[in-house]
Amino acid sequence: MIVCSCNYISKNDIEGVVRGFLDDDAWQLITVGKVYHALQKRGKCCGCFPNAIGVIVEVSAQWHREQQSPEAEIICLLDRIKHEHDRFETFKLINQKSKMQHFAA
Repeated sequence: MIVCSCNYISKNDIEGVVRGFLDDDAWQLITVGKVYHALQKRGKCCGCFPNAIGVIVEVSAQWHREQQSPEAEIICLLDRIKHEHDRFETFKLINQKSKMQHFAA
């Protein structure tokens, strides 16, 4: 499945990078920017970021369950990822509103 059509990034591409990051440090915060940087890509329209975050969350949870990490620690990590997602969504909405105001002027 293609997650980012601007950069031709697939779900498998993201999964591979996320698993590699988790193998290096199981409790690091993995962001879309970090994943894209590892793939030598950068956000263009950034419309794919919410879906990419969904893949990161899904793979992180699955990886930790495979490693038999304590469920409470998995939930804490997922909360941190959700916080980053919410922060990005807020930034995205502010940016869109700013663009709309600029074009309306």
